[in-house]
Amino acid sequence: MNAIVFSFTRHGAGISIKLKSYLESRGFEAGCFTTKRYKDTDPLLKEINPSLQAMCEKAFSSCRLMIFIGATGIAIRSIAPFIRSKTKDPAVISIDEQGKFVIPLLSGHIGGANAIATGIAAYLKAVPVITTATDVNNLFAVDEWAARHNMAISNMVAAKTFATYLVDCKKVGVKSDFPICGSLPRGLVVADDGPVGMAISLSKAVHPFVETVVIRPRILHLGIGCRKGTPLDTIEDFVLREMTKLKLTMDVVKSISSIDVKKEERGLLDFAAEFGLKPRFYSAEELNAVKGEFTPSAFVAKTVGVDNVCERSAVLASNGGRLLLRKTSCNGVTLAAAVENFTVDFSE
Repeated sequence: MNAIVFSFTRHGAGISIKLKSYLESRGFEAGCFTTKRYKDTDPLLKEINPSLQAMCEKAFSSCRLMIFIGATGIAIRSIAPFIRSKTKDPAVISIDEQGKFVIPLLSGHIGGANAIATGIAAYLKAVPVITTATDVNNLFAVDEWAARHNMAISNMVAAKTFATYLVDCKKVGVKSDFPICGSLPRGLVVADDGPVGMAISLSKAVHPFVETVVIRPRILHLGIGCRKGTPLDTIEDFVLREMTKLKLTMDVVKSISSIDVKKEERGLLDFAAEFGLKPRFYSAEELNAVKGEFTPSAFVAKTVGVDNVCERSAVLASNGGRLLLRKTSCNGVTLAAAVENFTVDFSE
């Protein structure tokens, strides 16, 4: 369950059931919880148990979305002890008992609460109540844009200054390591330096502006081969060491891939799980079909039917991207990294 809906009245419970259908059509797995008095009004309803606060505490670490149907004060008091930061908190939305107003309370941009609330309001024929300054002024929101495009964002203090400059009708700079397609949003200008701006780069260490919001697209794909029985620690230590040499961190990694004969390799599976990545496994035929110049190995070809696993799988996962790191090996682990072809498009 990655979405949870709380209600406290008979009518609110009915709205929650209606919302469950909508949320599931949007890709959420939603659970609806209400008080003991109303839990038997629909088989899809479950009782709030053991308490609202206990369920909220658990939901803060396990759910992407929390919705309260009732007084906003109930929602605020319920979530207050568990609020951490705008980069970690789930989206939290409050809806009145009659379904007239939909109010995003928390994580409006990064968690997507503003966009979700707008969609729910349209579905319920309600009024979305959006209060974030960039949204009400129809300005570019750097944190929302980064989250929507699956990009990592660094320096949330600078992100706040970035938004303040735009609201105050001041220009902010944009410096990108990638080509920019189309026009820039209102208030943004291409610049190499200045007081405030955003840098779009794989590296976290790029700071061209006095206050720089660093946006890092998740476009790096790791191809990994390993000797049978290689433990997690050996794989992790080697990969992290090579990533450090590249001046990159794991939050720009989009996928980990290998050959299908390694699909049961525990160390490799544990490494992927450690960083929340679903591993991809390709057949020898798929890897052999990848075009390009790769570091060949007669031994690997004889063993698994393809002359190179790590480089070919990285390029295949990146849809024909560029090799940023060619095959390197240590302690029975081979690693390569490929980066997707990427263009910045603010219109999307």
